[in-house]
Amino acid sequence: MADDRIAAALDIGTTKICAVVGELDEHGDVYVIGHGVAPAEGLRRGVVVDMEKTVKSIRRAVDDAQLVSGVEIDRVTVGIAGEHIRSINSHGVVAVSRADREITSADVKRAIEAARTVAIPVDREIVHVIPQEFSVDEQAGIKDPVGMSGVRLEVEAHIVTASVTSARNIYRALERCRLDVDHMVLESLALAEAVLTGSETGLGCLVIDIGGDITNTCVLHDGAIRHTAVVGLGSRHVTNDLAIGLKTSVEQAEQLKLTQGAALTSEVEGDEMIEIPGLMGRPPRQVSRHLLAAIIEPRMEEILSLVAREVRRSVRQEILSAGVVLTGGGALLPGTVELTEQIFDLPARLGKCERLGHTPPELDSSRFATVHGLLLYGFNHEPVRRPRGGRVRHWMRRIEDWITQRL
Repeated sequence: MADDRIAAALDIGTTKICAVVGELDEHGDVYVIGHGVAPAEGLRRGVVVDMEKTVKSIRRAVDDAQLVSGVEIDRVTVGIAGEHIRSINSHGVVAVSRADREITSADVKRAIEAARTVAIPVDREIVHVIPQEFSVDEQAGIKDPVGMSGVRLEVEAHIVTASVTSARNIYRALERCRLDVDHMVLESLALAEAVLTGSETGLGCLVIDIGGDITNTCVLHDGAIRHTAVVGLGSRHVTNDLAIGLKTSVEQAEQLKLTQGAALTSEVEGDEMIEIPGLMGRPPRQVSRHLLAAIIEPRMEEILSLVAREVRRSVRQEILSAGVVLTGGGALLPGTVELTEQIFDLPARLGKCERLGHTPPELDSSRFATVHGLLLYGFNHEPVRRPRGGRVRHWMRRIEDWITQRL
């Protein structure tokens, strides 16, 4: 992808892997010109557990995106998530370097680096250092101090860390797919960039992304991220509950959840009946749709309650004036927005990315908000690529592949 107007993003989720290719037009609008979706095999809770299956899944999604777009993908902005993600808030202080005491971008970088120097375990690495606000000579609440005068520059920053092993395994999988990494981005950060308005990030908002195995959360206030966390439950746990409760297969339970499920029993008529196919040659059974909702609601309530407990432990409720934005496939169940409003006592809405100039109809859903956010992040930030062992090694691998395919 030699053209700077074209970028690619890759969402390595817990149930699906999605690759998209976007093009920037002369007006600054981003158009999705190709996409590919593949089941996420070889991953569990956002962590690689089978390298071969993970590589095949990534390759399938990328190949489909290349075929549709007609663009060869050789670098991507990739998302990272999982229970191994941790975050802390840090503080950095530096003295202004210039004799005339004017603050420069170099001073800002030094302050951020000072905030970065926190003690973290050796098995973790820093993914993001996100400035929240600056202070100049004890004058707080400054967003951009460049050009101001002062002696002492301070920064409050949000630091996101990941397991070294988990992050490196993602890099290794991408390397085996012949893909460079422009950015590795926390998925919650990408989501916020995609689904929130400026007023929501200013007033204060909670983003909840209900995925297959995990639920990502992110709190934003005054234009900056204040807290991120991961809850180890997702929509797949709802499917498992249905399979056990209805004594059916996981595949049939997933289909029933998608077509007949609801997150609130009050959303379902009590006398509405549905048919459950029998297993092992047994005849089908009739059950009430109200029973499905009665199985789904406690699990959805548990997921949202765990998020609420985590958020209330870390931030003040009053900073969430703009309410809650829900994304992910698990948020699409009817009644999820209403259940969220009951648990958080805040207004809630279903979020999807509306900042793209064009999106294919099949991607116009909150299930794909993360990959849209990753694409926007790739266009909005200069690439910071990770070295992969040199170009000689890169071309030797391509020659080896070419020979292998012809044997």
